[in-house]
Amino acid sequence: MPGVKKINHVAIVVEDIDSALGFWRDVLGLELDHIEEVPSQASKVAFIPLGDSEVELVEPIDPESGLSKYLEKRGEGLHHLCLEVEDIEGMLASLKEKGARLINETPLELPGRKMAFIHPKAANGVLVELYELT
Repeated sequence: MPGVKKINHVAIVVEDIDSALGFWRDVLGLELDHIEEVPSQASKVAFIPLGDSEVELVEPIDPESGLSKYLEKRGEGLHHLCLEVEDIEGMLASLKEKGARLINETPLELPGRKMAFIHPKAANGVLVELYELT
């Protein structure tokens, strides 16, 4: 079975990145690497390196997006856990074969990476992102 390499990032949905940085950067003392808009995910993301992984603060930029609806329904907090994998296609095939419920049966391709999501019902209520650097 294709393997999981590490936790790539933990994504936290927030109403406002600048306000959220008041805790993550100013109180905890973590360093902000950069903030970028991710139009394909209708979000703005603050990347905060932490050891060999990152904390990502994710702010919706489209009030009609799934992320905005998630925030409205559940409030701020953990959105997903991202696992970096060696072979995302192989991992998805293995998960499907084992009956895991997937959101994406084939990976989405973005510059420098492939990604897919496992449904929270398969992972004890946690949305899990699979991520392969290309």
